Amino acid sequence: MTDLVPVRRALLSVSDKTGLIDFARALVGHGVELLSTGGTAAAIRDAGLDVKDVSEVTGFPEMMDGRVKTLHPIVHGGLLALRDDEGHVGAMKEHGIGAIELLVVNLYPFEETVAKGADYATCIENIDIGGPAMLRSAAKNHKFVNVVTDVQDYEAVLGEMADNDGATSYAFRQRLALTAYSRTAAYDTAVSGWMAGALGETPRRKSFAGSLAQTLRYGENPHQQAAFYTDGSARPGVATAQQHQGKELSYNNINDTDAAFELVAEFDPKDGPAVAIIKHANPCGVARGASVAEAYQKAFECDQTSAFGGIIAVNQPLDGETAEAISGIFTEVVIAPGADNDARAIFAKKKNLRLLTTDGLPDPVAAALTVRQVSGGLLVQDKDNGRIMAGDLKVVTKRAPTEQELSDMLFAWRVAKHVKSNAIVYVKDGATVGIGAGQMSRVDSSRIAARKAQDVAELLGLPQPRTIGSAVASDAFFPFADGLQTAAEAGATALIQPGGSMRDDEVIAAADELGLAMVFTGMRHFRH
Repeated sequence: MTDLVPVRRALLSVSDKTGLIDFARALVGHGVELLSTGGTAAAIRDAGLDVKDVSEVTGFPEMMDGRVKTLHPIVHGGLLALRDDEGHVGAMKEHGIGAIELLVVNLYPFEETVAKGADYATCIENIDIGGPAMLRSAAKNHKFVNVVTDVQDYEAVLGEMADNDGATSYAFRQRLALTAYSRTAAYDTAVSGWMAGALGETPRRKSFAGSLAQTLRYGENPHQQAAFYTDGSARPGVATAQQHQGKELSYNNINDTDAAFELVAEFDPKDGPAVAIIKHANPCGVARGASVAEAYQKAFECDQTSAFGGIIAVNQPLDGETAEAISGIFTEVVIAPGADNDARAIFAKKKNLRLLTTDGLPDPVAAALTVRQVSGGLLVQDKDNGRIMAGDLKVVTKRAPTEQELSDMLFAWRVAKHVKSNAIVYVKDGATVGIGAGQMSRVDSSRIAARKAQDVAELLGLPQPRTIGSAVASDAFFPFADGLQTAAEAGATALIQPGGSMRDDEVIAAADELGLAMVFTGMRHFRH
C-alpha cells in the first residue's frame, strides 16, 4: 500500500503572514479547500481566494477576544482521526467531522513580545494556546496529516505536492512533524523560562531551546558530529555577527571566538581600544593602547608563538593599520564591532581568515545563564558577571599599591576572569606580559606565566622579562605563601586575589616581608 496522502483540505491560521497568499494560491491550484481563522481568513479572502471560516465549520463563533476559536472537536477530530481505523471513520461520519490533511500554523509572537520588554500582562496575552494544541494534534497524526509551522517550509510542501500529484509521502510528513514538535518545545521553553525569571523562581523542570543556525563539519574532533544553535537573543557576539569572508566557522572557531569577544567586552571602548587574542579558549595576550593597532601589538607581544592561528577580538571598529598588522601572521577569526573599507580590503586578500562584525559589544554584567552537561544531568548557573572596581578592594599589606599598580591589578583581574583555572595573569602598563592557565597547581600556573615572559624577552631582545615591576592577578586565593613568592621571584610588585584562605595571615606576612602591595577582592573567578 502506498504511503502517499493526497492533500484535499487545509487549515491555515498564522500570525506571520509572510508568503501566505502565494502559498494559499498554490494550494488552491492543487484543488485544496481552504479553512482559516480571523485575520488569516480575511487576508486570503482579500486576495480573491475562496476560504471558509473555521467558525462556520464548527458552528461556534470566535469568542473571548479570539482566545477560543480552534479548540473544538470538529477541528481536532479532523486532525487526529486515523483514516484507516473504522471506529475513527465512523465517528467522523456520525459527528460531521471532515478530514484535514494540511495544517499551517505559526504561533503568537511570544518571544518577540518578551524581547521588546513588554509588561507581564502583555506577555501572558501573547502565549498561544490553540496553535500549539493543533500543531501537536497534527504532528501526532503525521501518518495522515502534514503540519507546517515554519514559513521556510512552504516551498518544500509545494514541491512535494508537485512531485506526487498533490500528495505527500510519509517520510516527508515525518520531517514536518519533527519540526513542529521542535517548535512547540522551544515555544514552551521560552514561556517557562520567562515566567521563572518574572517570578524569580527556580523551576522544578528546566528546558533549553535554540534554532539551528549551522550544521557543522564536525565537533571538537573529526569523529564528533556537531551543530550550532542560536537562542534568539540580541546579544552581540558570534551568534549574531555578520561574516564578511572566509569559510564556515568550525565548532572550535565558534567556541574560541565567543571567548575572545566576551573577554574584550570587559573593556569599555569609551576608555580606549582593547584587543584580546585567544587560543583554545584561553587568552594568550590582552592589551589596551592609544590606538587599536598599538593595542594589538602589545597583546601580540605577550605570547607571539601562541597567537599563531588564534582568534582576535577588538572592542572598537577595525582600521587598515590594524588589519595590516594582524595580516602579518595566520589568524583564524577576527571579530569586532565594525571594520572600515581599508580593513576589509586588506583582509580580503587572506582567504582563510574569517572577519566578523557585530555592531556592538555584549554587556559583560548582563544577567545570563551558563549550562554544562554532566552524566545524567545539567549544571545551570548564572553567568559570571561579577565586576570589581577600585573602591571594592581591600588593601591588606603595609604598602598600598601605586596608581599604576592599581590600574594594572584591575586590568589583570578582568583578564583572569576569562582564563581557565588555576589562573595567574601578569600585567604591566595595560598589557598582559605572562599568562598561566589551567594548571592543577597555582604555583605551576605562576611559573609557566613567568617562563613565557622570559621567552618573549629573549625573542624581542629585551634586557629583562616584562614581569619585572608587574601586577599579578590570581583567580582564587593563594592557599600558601609559595604562590606569592613565585610571583615575586618573577618580578611582580603588586598582587590582587580574592583572599579567604585559612593561611591569609601567612600570605600577607610574606607579602609584607617582600615589600609587595596586595589587595583582596572578596570575589573569586573560577573558570573550569
